[in-house]
Amino acid sequence: MTFILGLTGSIGMGKSTTAQMFVDEGCALWDADAAVHRLYGPGGAAVAPLGLIWPEVVEDGNVSREALKKVIAADPEALKRIEGIVHPLVAEDRRAFLAETQADIVVLDIPLLFEGGSERSMDALVVVSVAPEVQKARVLARGTMTEAQFEMIRAKQMPDAEKRARADYVVTTDTMDHARAQVRQIVSEIRSKVKDA
Repeated sequence: MTFILGLTGSIGMGKSTTAQMFVDEGCALWDADAAVHRLYGPGGAAVAPLGLIWPEVVEDGNVSREALKKVIAADPEALKRIEGIVHPLVAEDRRAFLAETQADIVVLDIPLLFEGGSERSMDALVVVSVAPEVQKARVLARGTMTEAQFEMIRAKQMPDAEKRARADYVVTTDTMDHARAQVRQIVSEIRSKVKDA
């Protein structure tokens, strides 16, 4: 029996680092962002259907995220159409991964887990969290967005407090050691539950 653990957290909370900690404990990892990257890459399943509707988004056999952003900015309905194409392909990628894995615990790293309604198909949910000022400092330290862009993204995401309230487990990423200890505790707890089931 494979235990399916959904992992999520808002921007800058340390989700990718925490996901790797689960891998270090012997869990299998499926990453929604990486799946989209594969779908948009050369030979990816999203390239042809998106290119049929918006030929300008395909560059050198890849879907250009920059070109997609321009399409979405020009047409408010485009995002729904893009999601209508991409979301089923991501779900299929996830199904294929789950069908092949032999791991006792599979971590599904899904940024918009609650927003997309995926939580219902998980055995348990982990939310990665940190104080808002730490979150903001981390994101701005990357140098990839302005404070206004960060606030806009944060406003679109479900509030951290609400995510934590809906989670089975919360990993606080204030330090690497603290986060790792929490991950080990979660894995140990799940493994003992699965063994007794």
